[in-house]
Amino acid sequence: METRDGVKANAKHLAREAESSFAFETLARAGYVANGVIHALIGAIVIVIASGGRGEGDQLGAMKAVAGAPVGFVVLWLIAIGLWALALWHVSEGILARDLSDDIEGAARKWSRRLSEFGQAAVFVALGGISAAVAMGARPDGEKTAEGASRSLLQIPGGHIVLGLVGVGIGVGGVAFVVMGVRRSFRNRIRIPDGGLGWGFTTLGVVGFVAKGIALLIVGVLLGVAAVRADARVAGGLDGAVDAVLELPLGPALAWVVGLGLLAYGVFTIARARFAWM
Repeated sequence: METRDGVKANAKHLAREAESSFAFETLARAGYVANGVIHALIGAIVIVIASGGRGEGDQLGAMKAVAGAPVGFVVLWLIAIGLWALALWHVSEGILARDLSDDIEGAARKWSRRLSEFGQAAVFVALGGISAAVAMGARPDGEKTAEGASRSLLQIPGGHIVLGLVGVGIGVGGVAFVVMGVRRSFRNRIRIPDGGLGWGFTTLGVVGFVAKGIALLIVGVLLGVAAVRADARVAGGLDGAVDAVLELPLGPALAWVVGLGLLAYGVFTIARARFAWM
């Protein structure tokens, strides 16, 4: 029977083999492009909504927009494949968790990185699944799906606590994005080009990370309010966050800023496909 250390060694060996594959790296970089396209479309849709138009300002809305284009189902399948490849890359990064020492502090940081990498992998797997489902003809409503999931949680014992914790987790993720943008720590995983291109790339990253962080914070607050009130109608995803922003004073202007920020994040992520350390 294979020992635990043997399983661990085999997993790391497979992860290193995968990351040394040019084809795998190319697909993973394509995943950044796919993720960037989705965020850019979300940003554009949010701007349309802020200007008085109609649309779904979330990942599902972006994918439905792609589905409506000529050969959109082909593009959606390519997006799904790219996102799944990027998810596998994050799994490999989590397994390897390189450049950290084996002392107590290093071990804690190593598991923190692993949780971060595995969490990102789960997000990309889910997004890839949504893209594939839309490519096959599914047309779910993101807000109704979020409300339905929240309602199901609230109907079970302790469900409001779980929903509140989910809201806190998303809110913490939002804070992390804002901090990464303000501190420009995203540069640690990217080769920043020299000159004006590097300045523009960094600026896109700062604006994009802060905007996405604010959007996630709003989603987290909405889920927290839903948990406290035990009212699933308050819960929502990014589309619900846009609606919440529009109800604020100067709401359309604020929504425009969020939309432009998400558009910037999308462009940054597309460029990241070229400059990310892989």
